[in-house]
Amino acid sequence: MFDHRRLRRCLKPASIAVIGGTTAAKAIEQTRGIGFDGPVWAVNPGRNTLAGVPCYPSISDLPATPDAALVAVPAEASPAVVRELAAAGVGGAICHASGFAEDNAAGAELQDELVAAAGDMPLIGPNCIGIIDYLDGAALWPDENGGRRVESGVAVITQSGNIAQNISMQRRGMPLAFLATLGNSAAMSGADLASGLLDDSRITAIGLHLEALGDVYALEALAAKAREANVPIVALKSGTSALGEQANLSHTNSFGSPEVLVDALFTRLGIGRAHDLPTFVETLSLLHVHGALRAPTVTSASCSGGEAALLADAAEAAGVEMPELPAAAAAGLREALGPRIHVRNPLDYQTYIWGDVPAQQKCFSQLLTAGSQLHLLALDIPRHDRADRSIWMGTLEAFVGAHAEQPAPAGVVTSMSENLPEDVAIDLIGRGIVPLHGVREAMAAIRIAADISAARAVPPLPLAPTADRSGQTTRAGDLVLADEDSAKTTLSAHKLSVPVGHVVSTPLEAAAAAGQLGFPVVAKVIEPVMAHKSDRGGVRIGLMSEDEVIEAVDALESVGTRFLIEQMVSDGVAELVVGLRTDPTFGSILTLGVGGTLVEVVRDFATLLLPVRREDILRALRSLKLWPVLDGARGRARADVGAAVEAITAIVDWAMADGTVTELEVNPLILRRAPSSGETAVECDQMIGHELEAVEIRQGAVAVDVLLRCAAESLTRSNTPMKGLK
Repeated sequence: MFDHRRLRRCLKPASIAVIGGTTAAKAIEQTRGIGFDGPVWAVNPGRNTLAGVPCYPSISDLPATPDAALVAVPAEASPAVVRELAAAGVGGAICHASGFAEDNAAGAELQDELVAAAGDMPLIGPNCIGIIDYLDGAALWPDENGGRRVESGVAVITQSGNIAQNISMQRRGMPLAFLATLGNSAAMSGADLASGLLDDSRITAIGLHLEALGDVYALEALAAKAREANVPIVALKSGTSALGEQANLSHTNSFGSPEVLVDALFTRLGIGRAHDLPTFVETLSLLHVHGALRAPTVTSASCSGGEAALLADAAEAAGVEMPELPAAAAAGLREALGPRIHVRNPLDYQTYIWGDVPAQQKCFSQLLTAGSQLHLLALDIPRHDRADRSIWMGTLEAFVGAHAEQPAPAGVVTSMSENLPEDVAIDLIGRGIVPLHGVREAMAAIRIAADISAARAVPPLPLAPTADRSGQTTRAGDLVLADEDSAKTTLSAHKLSVPVGHVVSTPLEAAAAAGQLGFPVVAKVIEPVMAHKSDRGGVRIGLMSEDEVIEAVDALESVGTRFLIEQMVSDGVAELVVGLRTDPTFGSILTLGVGGTLVEVVRDFATLLLPVRREDILRALRSLKLWPVLDGARGRARADVGAAVEAITAIVDWAMADGTVTELEVNPLILRRAPSSGETAVECDQMIGHELEAVEIRQGAVAVDVLLRCAAESLTRSNTPMKGLK
C-alpha cells in the first residue's frame, strides 16, 4: 500500500527530477512550458546537460530529495531506478516505459519487480505518459499536450495516453486542472489517484476514464470521500466486454451483463456515467460551472422553430424535462415579445427582435426566471473568416447581460460542436455560463449531472463483500441445485409465501393430492432437478379435475419421477421476476423485472447491488416500464406492491444471512391486488401450508416457481405428510 503523504507530494511537487535521455528532455521542455517555478533536476550519467539542465550522475547526487520523479529509462532498467528513488524518500515516481505486463509473461514478472521496488512510494504506470498539474504548473509528461494554466477546474484520469492527449487538446473551453495517465495501473488505480486530488479545493469535478474497472471497493471509498467534499465524479467506462461471464442457469442472469452491472455500481456510488468522449467532456464542463443538478429540467430559447424542435427531441431522448413556463415568466415573455409569438418551452422567439440587443436581453431576463435547473440559449456562432458574426455576438451579449441581471443557472448550446469558438467558451465559463457543444451531448450531460445529484441524495450503504473479502470458502462442489419443493420450503421458513403443495410419485397420488388441495392445480416435475422446467415440458397448469391430473402426471413421467402438485394462483394481477446471484467483481446482485414466460422477451428489469433497503427496492420497481400496470393504470386493480417489497426483502435477507447462495430466482412472483382499506392480513401458515409458528404477514405476493443454488446444508426439507395419503 502506498504512503498517502508521499502521494500528496507527488501530485503537488515543489521539486522534480527526470531520469533518462531524449524522452526525459521532452518532459523538461513541457514543465518549463507550463510555467513550473520549482527546481527541475536531470539524472543521466552519460550526459552533461539535458534540455539545458545540468545532469547529475545518479539519484544520490541530487542536491535534495525531489517530490516527484519521471523515470524515462528502458523497462529493464526501471526497477533499479525506482528502488533507488524509493530508498531516497522521493514523493512518488512516474514510470514511462512500456514492455511490462501489457506485453507478455516476462513483462508481467518485470512489472511485479517494479512494484516491489517501489514499496510504499506511490508509483504511477508503467506504460504511461505521466501527469500534468495545470493549477500550479508541473508536467512530468514527456510528450505534447494542449492544456493551459487555470485557477480551478476538473481533473481527468485515464488509462489511455492517447485519450488523455486528445482531452488536453479539446477546444471546448473546459478548464482542465489536472491530467493523469495510468497505463498499466500496476500499483495505483484511478480511484487511488483521484482520492489524492480531493485534498485540493480547486478541483471542481473529477473525470475517470476506465478500461478496467479495478477494485470496486477503492471506487466506493473514492465516491464516499468525493461526496463528503461535494466534488462530483463522472466516469467513461470502456471495454466492459472484457469482464468475465459465469455459467448461470436463471433467466435474470442473462440480464446481468457487464454494462448493466457497471451502471448499477455507478448509480450505487453516485458516479455519473458518460458513454462517449464528447459527452464526458461536456458533462465535466457542466459540473465545473453548475455542479450536479437537482433535477433534469431545462428551459430553452432559440430564434428558430427547427432548433426548438431539435432541443425538445434531444431532451426527450435523454430523459430531460422541459416543463411548462410558470405563469409569471410566461407573462413577462409575452410582454417582451409581443402577441405574435407563441410563448412556451422550448421558446422560439423568432426573428422579430433579432439584432435588437436590448429587446433580446429583456426576453432572456424573463426566460431566466423560469426556475429550471438550467436555462439554455441555443446559438451557433458563424465562422469569423467567412461571415460577419456581429449580430450573433450581439445575441450572446444580450444573454450574458440578462444573466448578470438574473443569475440563474445558464448555458449556451450549439447545434454543432464546432460552432462555438474556444475563446467564447472560455469567456462564458468565466461568467458562470456553461458552454455546451452539440444538442445531443448537452442533454446527455444534463441528465448525467441530475443523476449524480439524485444518487447522492440517497444515504449510501456499504457494498456487500465479495467472497474474497468475506473470507467465504464455499467451493463449487459444495453447492447443489435444489429441487423446487426444498427451495420453497426453505424460503417459506423465512416468511416468503408459496402455494400449498405436496410431493408425489405416481398419477394416483397426484390425483389424491389435487383433490385435497382443491382445483385448479399445477403439476411440476421436481426429480430430476432441472432449471426451466417449462422449456422441457415439465409443467402442466390449469388442471381442473382428478382425471386431468392423472393424465398430466402420466405424461410427465416421460420427463421425471417425482412431482409437485400445487394450488394454482389464479387471482394475480401482475408477475415479477426476482433474481439473486454473486459476481466475483461486483458481489451480490439483485435483479427485478417483468416475470412469467415473457421475462426474456420483454426484458424490462432493474439491477441493484446488495445490500438494499426497502426504499431501494420500491424505487427499482417504480423504474420499470411495468410500473403503471402495478399502479393500476387504466382502471386495472392495483398490485400489492407493499407485499412484493416485503417478499423481495425476505429473499434478500435470507440469502445475505446464509452466505452460500450463488443463484436464486423466483419467477414468477405473482402479485395479488392491493388490499382495500379495512382488509386484514392472514397468518402465513394458512398460505404456505407448512407447520410453522403463525406470523402475521401480507399475503399479496406468492412465489410460484423457485430456482435455488446454494450449499446443501442450507436447505430446509419438508417433513409434512399429505393428509389422507398412505
